[in-house]
Amino acid sequence: MQSVHPIHGEWHPQTRQDREAVLSELESVLASPHFCNSKRYPSLLRFLVESALAGKAEILKERTLGIEVFDRPADYDTNADTVVRYTAGEIRKRLLLYYSEQRQSSPIRISLPVGTYVPEFFHWSAEPREAPTDAEPDAIFPSDSDPGGHTSAEAHEPGRAASIVAAGGMSQPEARIVAEPAAKYSRLFWPGLILILLAAATGAWWKYRTGRMENPVDAFWAPVVRGQQALIVCAGGSVFANNRYSGVETANRDIEYPFVSWQSVSAVVQISSMLSRAGVVTELASAPTTPLTDLREHSVALLGAYNNQWTMHLQQSLRFYFLPGADETIVDRMHPQVQWKRDQSLPYSSADDYAIVARFHDTTIDGWVVMLAGVGRNGTEAAAQFVTIPHYMQLLRERTGTDFSNRNIEAVLKTTVIEGKTGAPTILAVATW
Repeated sequence: MQSVHPIHGEWHPQTRQDREAVLSELESVLASPHFCNSKRYPSLLRFLVESALAGKAEILKERTLGIEVFDRPADYDTNADTVVRYTAGEIRKRLLLYYSEQRQSSPIRISLPVGTYVPEFFHWSAEPREAPTDAEPDAIFPSDSDPGGHTSAEAHEPGRAASIVAAGGMSQPEARIVAEPAAKYSRLFWPGLILILLAAATGAWWKYRTGRMENPVDAFWAPVVRGQQALIVCAGGSVFANNRYSGVETANRDIEYPFVSWQSVSAVVQISSMLSRAGVVTELASAPTTPLTDLREHSVALLGAYNNQWTMHLQQSLRFYFLPGADETIVDRMHPQVQWKRDQSLPYSSADDYAIVARFHDTTIDGWVVMLAGVGRNGTEAAAQFVTIPHYMQLLRERTGTDFSNRNIEAVLKTTVIEGKTGAPTILAVATW
């Protein structure tokens, strides 16, 4: 009896036909759901593969990739701006997910090993061989004399055996063809992959629930997380300023160590906890160092107003907005005489705070934005509570109508502040469009 088995080992395309085969596989990968809904991941993977095939592997360095792929300036700080490292990590995970889900085996595999930006290519070819006898167990992996150069010890590593399990219950010949060169990865890899797959399944469940809109919190977040595996939470940064009523002022790009308030931390935790239960990953970003290109990759939640440059920039299309300058006031654009601000005759820890909760599709980033921004830090915390608790979301839905769907929504909130602690939010005004 004959069977098929893979030829293992990294493969270096030599001929034009080889390179075209790799490019064809690349297009199949980029057309998959793991890549087709993104701009950043396909751009970087395509650049890496095409450069490697063109014999330009030496240029695949972090700074060069940041400049060539993500339009960063030549002197940008790679420690502060980790767009290349983060994107490469996501590409690795998505490649592994893509190949673990493949039922029809392609002879080409594209891999991005950890610790390098140079992709590797693997070629599987089915060759006939006689079925093993009783003296020769039917080994899934190559023997000591395997042409790929792997020893029997390598063949029986747990990571290798798990690659057959991840093949999804295929027959042995199919499993042999799709076996991943897992010896390159740690023994902890496959448990991590299982967690990723579980997260993806949870995300599908979440999208089903939000489609039905049984829960007002789900309904509010549905258009924001639809088709997204991650949400950027962009928080404002501050520095101490004794001359300000709030005791702080906005941190700019030159501040090496800005801080966020306890109330902002509470807001981040509330949002991350709520979305994690739905299978959506939150990526925390600092407003002073976050470029526009990063905001265009995912939906974004903006935390804070006067300490968040992106809130002040993206609010320009909103009816209710924060008045620029030191006055720190929310204004109704349609009725400018209507304003909300903290009572500065009271101590900061005792003055009621106000906030804007908004969910809108923004043309600047061509994506959905959720703005949770207080005049002060207590307002920001109250806004996060408001969008994560069904009771408050139901009150908003009653004010706007039962259909949250894809409408732009904005609300002004008030919260009582006692000894610096944030009270329950109440709705003062609502606008939809």
